[in-house]
Amino acid sequence: MKNQKYFTLWLCGICILIFLVQTIIPGFTELFMLTPNAPTLLWQFLTAVFLHGSITHLFFNLFALFLFGLMLEGIIGSKKFFWLFILSGIFANIVSFYWYPNALGASGAIMAVIGTLAVLRPGMTVWAFNLPMPMFIAAILWVGAGILGIFGFGDQGTGHLAHISGIFIGVLYGFYLRYKYPQSKPDFSQTQRIIIQEGAMRRWEDSNLK
Repeated sequence: MKNQKYFTLWLCGICILIFLVQTIIPGFTELFMLTPNAPTLLWQFLTAVFLHGSITHLFFNLFALFLFGLMLEGIIGSKKFFWLFILSGIFANIVSFYWYPNALGASGAIMAVIGTLAVLRPGMTVWAFNLPMPMFIAAILWVGAGILGIFGFGDQGTGHLAHISGIFIGVLYGFYLRYKYPQSKPDFSQTQRIIIQEGAMRRWEDSNLK
């Protein structure tokens, strides 16, 4: 897409920079992550998106953001992509506030990116759950895994509800783009693929939003 500003790379860089600050300044994470004090510390609904709990958490979130973010940004443009990421991240944190005592990470916003891609590029092949599959099938399975997680199955250190809320916003936004811009109508027959190392994709699935 013309005039693509590569906001995906800027967001990845910001997350890396902030993680370095987290490791250097004591108390930084606790001040800016989502906590029960968020209604009086409103910035936490935004800043928590850019914080991460470990180098592994950071790496696999940036892996997914780089992979899916660059693709979506190229489809819908940098400005739309940026606001989708920011607003969906805030929304996921608002939902998380009522469900989890603390939260941090970009997973809710990344799931919104995936949800939008699932609507705009449903036939795109990705590797998920140890199998190659269409993007829209992978998104359905990720939602299903999140629902199971809410009911006690899987890793209880993962913000499953934040993931579902993010992908929900992404799907809604994808349908909005489809009907506002008819040229965005998906083509189920397209053969575009994302080639991902199976282990990397699986580890990302296991390490979301700690």
